[in-house]
Amino acid sequence: MITKTTLQFLKQLEKNNNKPWFDEHRKEYESAKKDFLQLTEKILNELSDIDTEVAHLAPKDCVFRINRDVRFSKNKSPYKTNMGMSIAKGGKKGIFAGYYFHLEPGKSFVGGGLYMPMASEVNKVRQEIDYCADEWTSIFQNKTFKRIYGDIERSADISLSRPPKGYDAFHSCINDLKLKSWIATKEIKDELLTTPQLSKTIIESFQALQPLLQFINRSIE
Repeated sequence: MITKTTLQFLKQLEKNNNKPWFDEHRKEYESAKKDFLQLTEKILNELSDIDTEVAHLAPKDCVFRINRDVRFSKNKSPYKTNMGMSIAKGGKKGIFAGYYFHLEPGKSFVGGGLYMPMASEVNKVRQEIDYCADEWTSIFQNKTFKRIYGDIERSADISLSRPPKGYDAFHSCINDLKLKSWIATKEIKDELLTTPQLSKTIIESFQALQPLLQFINRSIE
């Protein structure tokens, strides 16, 4: 579970996203960071029993810095208004698909997959979907996956408008082959964040995602 003071800090940071305010409230940030790392450690310990490929990770390998990279962004706000937990066997900066939990008041979610990979990884995943279409389709027909996620994300910003080169427009998985990312997410309400039910919900959601990650990572390897 997450403490109410952590949520309050993130809410205040959204209203005061500047260095002087952050420096003045650094103790509150350190407390929120510790709170999130403790949740990450709990999730890692439980997830390691389900997925041994992430058992070697430490919380610091999975949590993103709060500082934003503003070099190429029009938004010059120095800090993220969320905390992110990315658990993948290659670490948070690796090439492999992984689990993700996003903490942000009013915008929290759990899920994962492979987000905006390099072209070489995209091609490998598409090839595996093409070769193993029935297996790929069966992942999304699983009752638990459908109950938690419904389906994978198919928004226009992560999908090609036309079939990728070399693939038949009438392929049974053509909509999935068009994708540039393969991710699934589930919204987490604020009321759940401060309850013991949070970690249970995260683990259940991660477990339902595991077949998708295994398929994607197999194709990358």
